[in-house]
Amino acid sequence: MTHRKLTSCCLGLSLLAVTAAPTRAAGDADLLERWFAAQTNLHTWTADAVQTRTIRTFNQPLVSTGKVFVAAPDRFRWELGQPPQTIAIRQPTELYLLYPRLKRAEKYALAPDKAGPWREALALLEASFPSSRAQLESRFTVLSVSHSNQVAQVVLQPKSSFARKFMAEIRVGFSLDDFSPTCTELKFSDGSTMRNDFSSSRINMTLAPGLFEPELPPGTSVVEPGK
Repeated sequence: MTHRKLTSCCLGLSLLAVTAAPTRAAGDADLLERWFAAQTNLHTWTADAVQTRTIRTFNQPLVSTGKVFVAAPDRFRWELGQPPQTIAIRQPTELYLLYPRLKRAEKYALAPDKAGPWREALALLEASFPSSRAQLESRFTVLSVSHSNQVAQVVLQPKSSFARKFMAEIRVGFSLDDFSPTCTELKFSDGSTMRNDFSSSRINMTLAPGLFEPELPPGTSVVEPGK
């Protein structure tokens, strides 16, 4: 997978999350149960983001700023760059990647029976806001759980062998005050990493419905990779 495609696949991944390990301490298990329970009261979430990518062939990390908007259970908008150079918009059955400066858009179907990297990638995204323990444990294995200074960290691994071909490990941080994400770090199979640090987060703000609709200026070329 090229770095461009890897970046595209990762845009929608930047919020991620968790499951169960048989050796987990009772305190950690309780922490996770509280996290699961808190999701029932979380309807929207917004934050500023700083994304840091390390690539083995690059001498210096790549740093970008952006914004993320989430509406439970199945909508998000991720903007990277100021002004946005790449925008990912997830709807219930479709995902769009928009490149405004290039006047290009990529459209991916998210039908339940459609296999491919986006199906696995979006499972990772959904895990950041788990609707239940069963949902998470169907997709992930937790490798460790820890907490310090009111921030918890979960290290997890996708159960899907397909997902593990490009995603080796995920670290998710969340606040113990309101259980919203504070950071995510993804380790890819080629040794590269992508970390997102979130700030100025807000929970349950009213978001304009149009925020999750793709804006396609005249002249935009729309392609559907994989078709």
